[in-house]
Amino acid sequence: MVRRLPAIRKDGVLAVVGPITSRNLNAIVPIAENLKTPLLYATNYEGGKCSRYLFSFSTVPNQELGQLLPYMTQTFGNSYFLLGADRVWPHQMLDIARPLIEQLGGKVVGTKYTLGTETDFTPLIREVAASKAKVLLFALKGDGIDFIRQADEQGLLKDVTVAFLGLSEIDLGIFRGKGQNMYAVVPSVAASDDPVVKVFVAKARAEAGADVAVSNYVVTHYNTLMALKAAIAKAGKVDREAVIDAMAGLTIPSPTGPVTLGRDHHAAMSMFIAKTEGAALVQVRALGEIAPQPGCKLADR
Repeated sequence: MVRRLPAIRKDGVLAVVGPITSRNLNAIVPIAENLKTPLLYATNYEGGKCSRYLFSFSTVPNQELGQLLPYMTQTFGNSYFLLGADRVWPHQMLDIARPLIEQLGGKVVGTKYTLGTETDFTPLIREVAASKAKVLLFALKGDGIDFIRQADEQGLLKDVTVAFLGLSEIDLGIFRGKGQNMYAVVPSVAASDDPVVKVFVAKARAEAGADVAVSNYVVTHYNTLMALKAAIAKAGKVDREAVIDAMAGLTIPSPTGPVTLGRDHHAAMSMFIAKTEGAALVQVRALGEIAPQPGCKLADR
């Protein structure tokens, strides 16, 4: 994708939607700024990036960690083992989590980062068990996500509850029915009883297939495209700078309620505590609209 970005000018691209990892985001933001092209990012990230040419449509830490950790501490206990992949987003998210846990009166009893090459997680499962942690704060997407199935089969999840960062419906099939009662804070829940969400999910499955996983990432990317459409209409023309000006401060409807893009280009949106149950992610509690605290401010032009 990074190699394709220089073609933006030649192809007359209005905006770029993506990528999906913090590492790629870090690489692409300077290119988007140089090409003066809006980058519309719809994946949760660690915050800290405010740019005229970047808009974030998913969560930053106060919207995810800031809601999940108090719930987990109050409900399951205050001792935490932190487990993540050895990549940018897990390191930064777990670094942010540590002081939040301490502020809640909790303690971190262990931290580990996987290399992404492990197939047998038994030694790591034993290390988590030996820590006697009540909560496993889990930031392990992609490489190593099979840890959950192995941990369940080895009995770890009887004694520790997983607080899963970045969990979405697309992950559930990987667990093969294991990993029940893991908790996450998400911007949408496909299994919601909300009639508007039900209609959205039905339309998505009518287009993509009856068994498709309509993840919260589907919703945030849908919101991204609807915001771009609304910004073009507000600007009255298809022009990058005009669209950027129109998008800042814009409020759009979404399946879960209004989404408002602040002047720092990050989204205030409805958030939900959810847990894995059966083959689904189900809503536990609606948290209402949570404003983002991205950890940066957009410089004046």
